[in-house]
Order: sequence, then structure tokens, then C-alpha cells
Amino acid sequence: MGCTFQQRREHEVMDEDWSVSPVTQRLRDKAWSQLGTSGSGNHFVEFGAFKVAQASSLLGNDDCKLEACATLPPGEYVALLTHSGSRGTGAQVCQHYSRLAMERHPELPKEQKHLAWLSLDEEAGQEYWNAMNLMGHYAAANHALIHKHIARSLGARVVLENHHNFAWKERHLIAGEERAVIVHRKGATPAGVGVLGIIPGTMASPGFLVRGKGQTESLASASHGAGRVMSRTKAKQSFTWSAVKKLLAERGVTLLSAGLDEVPGVYKDIDAVMAAQTDLVEVLGQFDPKLVKMCPAGERAED
Repeated sequence: MGCTFQQRREHEVMDEDWSVSPVTQRLRDKAWSQLGTSGSGNHFVEFGAFKVAQASSLLGNDDCKLEACATLPPGEYVALLTHSGSRGTGAQVCQHYSRLAMERHPELPKEQKHLAWLSLDEEAGQEYWNAMNLMGHYAAANHALIHKHIARSLGARVVLENHHNFAWKERHLIAGEERAVIVHRKGATPAGVGVLGIIPGTMASPGFLVRGKGQTESLASASHGAGRVMSRTKAKQSFTWSAVKKLLAERGVTLLSAGLDEVPGVYKDIDAVMAAQTDLVEVLGQFDPKLVKMCPAGERAED
């Protein structure tokens, strides 16, 4: 948490307009120092075994980053899967504009205050939209640099990036009429026709490479992951490292660090989650984690 590079990494995202919001302008220097790092919460870096059961063409997908996007032959591969975001700067953007939205809508009952909004017709709404998009580019840059440096060290190739927990301007059929709308995918990921995506499980269960089917009823979306079944506070009260380490050993997983609030038991059964969305995505491959690094939360897995 809070880690920075002494020698900053270079990426064109730092050449974008960081003056779009007073928050991004104030935190640009901090964001640059953290560029290429992961983060806390459910962010992770995992090496594992990636299995492809049938030839999966990656051609024609904008998300495919292979230098020569070609069919990936069936077989098992060593793969790297990471999950990171827009770090502390993105969190500050979220907090600042969420607070503004709640101040503008005092009429909302307490249990609905976090559903407050900012109109895109007002300055604050435009500021937030521009800052959110900048933070999306920054999160993608974090991924790109993490993978670039690891891939360069290992002689590997980067295949896919999957954007999620974001908002997009899209056109969808609403009540029989095609309309321009804002689709906010919190805990969800784009799953348009042919769009590649990644749906991770837990540190002890598989993740999946998928191709979207463009289901209109879900606004061309699918789940981003397994989803939590309990709060972080409840998780710390419910689990011990001794029991978790036994499960990880059974699954052949080596855990370098993590918090008890991110152990497998705090998440839904990923197989049940995938079975519930067969109409949304097609599974192309399965990733089984073997070496896992997450941000420690005070306690250590070996304690």
C-alpha cells in the first residue's frame, strides 16, 4: 500500500490533460510515482496454468495485445494474471465526486445516499466524467507497465486487457427503442459480441478467458468475478490462516502475501457463477492460480 518508484516509469498517459479536475491536477505527481504498481483490496498478481481446450481465435478483437494476434493452439501454458486499478488517485476522484453528488441530493434517504448522481449538463458532472476517463487510461497504463516489465524479463507475450468497474457511453435497445445511455458496470465487464474478457475466481479457484455473446437483456455485460459473500470485517472474524493454508496446500497454491479479507471463503463459487451466465459469455480457456501475491493487510499468511 502506498508504494512508489524512485525511478518513475514512462507512459503516454502522463502526457494527457491532468487539469480536467482539481483532484487529478493536485495528485498528478503522486499518480506518476505510483505508475506501474498494483494496489490493495482485491488487486493481485498470479502465475498459473492456463488451459485452452479448443483453438481460440483472438483475431479481430481490439483488446488483444499480441504483436501477431493468431489462433492460440489447444494446450496448457504458463500464464500471468493481474488485477490492478487507478490506485490512490482514482480513489480520491471517486470520493470527491461522490461527496459532491450526495451534497446535491440531500433528499435521498440514508440507505440510498450512495445512489446520488451528477448531471452531465453541469460542470461537476463533466469534470467527473473527464476525470473518470483519465483514471481509466491510468489504470490501463498500470496494467500495461506491470505486464510489459514482467513479459520482458521472461520473454513472454501480453495477450489481453479487460476493462471493468467503469462507465461507458453506448447505444442500447431500451423499451423497444435504441437510445444513447451511460452503462455503469460495477462488478461487471463488457460482453458484447466477440469481446474478450477475463472473469477471475479466487486465489484457490480458477479464472476464465471468455468471449461475449452480446446479450441485450444484460446490456452486453457479464460478471467481472465471483463476487463477495461477506464484508471484509466479517471475513477477518470468520477465518484463520491455519485453515486457509490447508486449503491452499490442497489446491497446490503458494501464497506470498494477502489479507484474511481476501481468502477464498469470502467469495462465491466461481463454477456456479459461470454456470449462471452461459447465455452471456462463451468460455475459451481456464486459468488455475499457482503463485499468488496480494497486498498484506497487517497480518501475514505464515503467522
